[in-house]
Amino acid sequence: MIHIDYEVTPALLFPAVQRLFTLSGEKIHRLQKRWDPAKGTPVFTIKGEYTSRGWTEWTQGFQFGGAIYQYEVTHDAAFLDIGRHNTVDFMASHITHIGVHDHGFNNVSTYGNLLRLMASGLIPYNPWEKNFYELALKATGAVQASRWTQLTPELGYVYSFNGPHSLFADTIRSMRALAVSHQLGHKLMGEMDRPISLLTRLIQHAETTAHYAVYYGEGRDAYDLRGRTAHESIFNCNDGAYRCPSSQQGYSPFSTWTRGLAWILCGYPEEIEFLETLPESDLTPFGGKQEVLARFLRVAEAVADFYLQYTPIDGIPYWDTGAPGLAYLGDYLDRPAEPYNEHEPVDSSAAAIAAQGLLRLGSYLKRIGRLDQGARYYQAGLTVARALFQEPYLSTDPTHEGLIMHSVYHRPNGWDYIPPGQQVPCGEASMWGDYHARELAVMLNRAATGQADLRFFDIAFPTA
Repeated sequence: MIHIDYEVTPALLFPAVQRLFTLSGEKIHRLQKRWDPAKGTPVFTIKGEYTSRGWTEWTQGFQFGGAIYQYEVTHDAAFLDIGRHNTVDFMASHITHIGVHDHGFNNVSTYGNLLRLMASGLIPYNPWEKNFYELALKATGAVQASRWTQLTPELGYVYSFNGPHSLFADTIRSMRALAVSHQLGHKLMGEMDRPISLLTRLIQHAETTAHYAVYYGEGRDAYDLRGRTAHESIFNCNDGAYRCPSSQQGYSPFSTWTRGLAWILCGYPEEIEFLETLPESDLTPFGGKQEVLARFLRVAEAVADFYLQYTPIDGIPYWDTGAPGLAYLGDYLDRPAEPYNEHEPVDSSAAAIAAQGLLRLGSYLKRIGRLDQGARYYQAGLTVARALFQEPYLSTDPTHEGLIMHSVYHRPNGWDYIPPGQQVPCGEASMWGDYHARELAVMLNRAATGQADLRFFDIAFPTA
């Protein structure tokens, strides 16, 4: 399990954050100069170069959103130009994409970050540009919410690209799209001009994910460990009945794919932050604000505890907690992760996502007076970040386009590159891993320099 360092602080990690952004800028420029948009979206690296992979176009927002984060920290206008111009040129189709569950990934990372920077004064105020970003965010939330399966009057979900029967763990992070659209006063309009609340769909999706994708050690099945997650939940669309867990990218439905776990660990604390800001009246239909926050906190703590227990001491997880080759690694949880081992790959991208969730969860618990528990999770997040922001995970090779090494995309499909002389995928990066490492570094940069926490919904402009 993770050995939590209670001495590390954001200030102590500040030099590592600065170094990361120095390397990050070089890699953004390198990819920007080489990448041909006609090839599609860069997804993951092979032999150090980003390549595309046609499955769904879910990573382009990370490509341009990463440049926006680079500008936020460095104030180098070249990165703002990359992020802003490419958002205008290439992201419109993602707003109206009815075939994916990835609107929060693509559009909040681009239009949302740009609007947030304008609201904070880091981008000059321009009313038409502001309206452009706001319209994009209103539309993306409604389009995402329209991809809907209703199970009961109280439960439903934004279904995955697999179809109406399929709920993905990943999608909890796309609820950001519904959140900002609701925040901007938007609704999804249905048949007969029926307005559909985006907040209702956000909460119902989160409740459904919490009920079916997360386990609580209550005997649900023979593999019910508290905090274990299922990547996919399958339903009978004829009657709304739950049928079984499944997994697209993990080893099995009854083991835990660690990036799916990380999406949930990141997503619930982030939505808790958003729901905290809403008036009580908005959440009364769901049992009241405190009840909703308590239900979501139960999820966040369960998955956080599972991550801490089933991750090696440095905080970098293997790609699936039930992967069969782990049996050959002996006491692998009692030593740092080994990306060059012969049996199973690690997934640094899961660490980048999970670290952010641990920091957010820890901060929330501190705010509500649970100081010891909050410190445990917050320090765990810093411990993970410390490992991630140095070799062998931080790429210092100027010829490698990736920022964070040893990321895994789809192990069951065999999509990940295995270098000569190695037995498992290693030494490569992913667009989502690099983006979330940058996002994590922005969080730590703000903490180290006394700025307010990074929140996706800080898009309100000062009133005159």
